[in-house]
Amino acid sequence: MKILGIESASLTASAAIWEDELVTAEYTVNHKKTHSQTLLPMIDEIVRMTETDLESLDAIAVSGGPGSFTGLRIGSATAKGLGLALEKPLIHVPTLDAMAYEHFGTDRIICPMLDARRGQVYCGLYEFHDEFRVLREQAAMALSELLEELAALGRPVIFLGDGVPAGREIIEASCRVPYVYAPSFAARQRAGAVAALGAVYLREGRTETAAEHRPEYLRPSQAERQMRERREAAGLPTVEL
Repeated sequence: MKILGIESASLTASAAIWEDELVTAEYTVNHKKTHSQTLLPMIDEIVRMTETDLESLDAIAVSGGPGSFTGLRIGSATAKGLGLALEKPLIHVPTLDAMAYEHFGTDRIICPMLDARRGQVYCGLYEFHDEFRVLREQAAMALSELLEELAALGRPVIFLGDGVPAGREIIEASCRVPYVYAPSFAARQRAGAVAALGAVYLREGRTETAAEHRPEYLRPSQAERQMRERREAAGLPTVEL
């Protein structure tokens, strides 16, 4: 089984090739460059270095959100274009699920967070002992609400993701359970994790066509919110974009 993994949900741009239980290549950059500039050259490089024939892929796994609207659209368009050209299925891997999948073996609740701005985070709750379990599916919520949920569970937690720096002050003032922060090398997204979790989903038959794939944003974009506010202020009915 051979899978191409694509990750572009936030600042991280990452591409990987997973084959027969091994990440054979991974190219990850955490730098302020537009994913439209970096993603295809990264894919081209790992394909060239591993002498991979794209026709030999079984599927393309893409980080499906939540995250940056622009980043998700670039990743989605890249995966859809490759899927259509190669006639390969796509695997929609929730962004936060893939982040949590990097933390096998911890006895803590795994809590990946992405900064959703406007006082919110995109978050989910997971555990990964002998098997990967979703305790709370990914959602957008206030960080204070998330900390209340964790307090109710009463278990130690590990925080990771770009929502941690933005929310560190609130976490350290309000978190009522023991917690640690993931180390820097395991605190951001990786296409290798997207591809590896994608392999699990592929075995379970959880695929879609390139035409069917849509990112999962979890909330409207700023442009959609502003249009809705203008229409409501003008007394006009709201419309879905």
